[in-house]
Amino acid sequence: MISQEHINQLKELLGPGKWSDDPDVLEPHLREWRDKYFGKTPLLLLPACTEDVSCIVKYCHDNRLPLVPQGGNTGLVGGGLPDQDGSELLISLKKMNKTLELDQENASITVQSGAILADIQKMADDHDFLFPVSLASEGSCQIGGIISTNAGGINVLKYGSTRDQVLGLEVILPTGEIWNGLTGLRKDNTGYDLKQVFMGAEGTLGIITSATLKLFPAVKETQTAFVAVADVAAAVQLLKTAQKQTGGLLTAFELMPRIGIQMVIDHMAGNRDPLQQAYDWYVLMECGTSLDRSLLDMDQMMEQVMVDGMEQGLILDGVIAKNMTEHKALWALRENMSEAQKFEGGSIKHDVSLPISRIDDFMDQAIKAVATAIPGIRPVPFGHLGDGNIHFNLTQPEGADKTAYLDRWEEINRLVHDIVVDMGGSISAEHGIGIMKVDELENYKSKTELDLMRRIKKTLDPHNIMNPGRIIK
Repeated sequence: MISQEHINQLKELLGPGKWSDDPDVLEPHLREWRDKYFGKTPLLLLPACTEDVSCIVKYCHDNRLPLVPQGGNTGLVGGGLPDQDGSELLISLKKMNKTLELDQENASITVQSGAILADIQKMADDHDFLFPVSLASEGSCQIGGIISTNAGGINVLKYGSTRDQVLGLEVILPTGEIWNGLTGLRKDNTGYDLKQVFMGAEGTLGIITSATLKLFPAVKETQTAFVAVADVAAAVQLLKTAQKQTGGLLTAFELMPRIGIQMVIDHMAGNRDPLQQAYDWYVLMECGTSLDRSLLDMDQMMEQVMVDGMEQGLILDGVIAKNMTEHKALWALRENMSEAQKFEGGSIKHDVSLPISRIDDFMDQAIKAVATAIPGIRPVPFGHLGDGNIHFNLTQPEGADKTAYLDRWEEINRLVHDIVVDMGGSISAEHGIGIMKVDELENYKSKTELDLMRRIKKTLDPHNIMNPGRIIK
């Protein structure tokens, strides 16, 4: 346990307004939004500047105090919560949320780690730019957490994951040293690209305090289509057709099953079926361009994709959004799919990625495997087919005991992950490892990979104070 002396010293070190031990303030920081993970801490640290963070980390380093960094607490693998015995301090950079610079000529923006993703998107939009990272939690997730988990989202197909949007970082190392790697350079071939070490490291190697991010030309025209497809194999072939016909302008290509659509319609107010008839599988696809309509007709482009898809027997039915209201209604079906599953009982979730060419085989094998293990199980696989990322979620059988079903989480994880890895896939596409998948990583990563990760951790964090027990043991 952390002594009262250390707690008092940290309070004095930071000063008033930069810490809290109020249970009401702590409560939302100590539970995951799905209520799967809960934590406990004697003190929440709320630094207001880089120097504050440096002082906190140095004190923790010198006194061997474990420290858990937390962003917007929107993670799904328990990586940003302290443990349940109260032996870890919690640090939140939510007070550090300023925009430090927007360089229009360089098309970059530098922000502090506590900046909310939606605010960065708006700042970019106000200056006729686009920051392309887009997540369901963008109204509350913080850029530091997004970078630390290398979050994905709906635009990875065109723009890449968060890692691809970062030009430079400022990081507090586990010793308390400040590494200022903030730069707007697109090319810098002067040795190791140190920022890559901290992206996706989930706060285990340091605390990101600021970041310089790429901006892109604002999207002027978009077109969205919701189509029914014959099966998953048809969806994969449609992706190929759509990419060819749009000339690289495809920004999203989302796969959705009928059962998921029905759950959204049944449980989330205001949603309705876009098509007259029900089908087993659907795709939501979107194109975007910074060109004016006079230079490129997006309606005509999407219509051609639909025509080609129907002629090839890939598209069975579909609708193209005629306005922003219809666009939002189509996206609501996709964005509410995770939330809607809560109303149907327990859900065992997987965030996996595979080579796109293997997704049809994976779906077939994995669905058969889980149905054999738990008769009556209801698979709800959906997600970013365009970049190979499937959220292979499994809703409990109707009438089953929720607790008994969720107790089989690890068993079903192993069953699904074995198939994923056997097909050359990954057990974590965009949610990270946290504490949820530590044992799974140990099982699937090679000894060489695990040893390399441990060596990096030991070198940068010799006392294991930074988010200990997350990613690797």
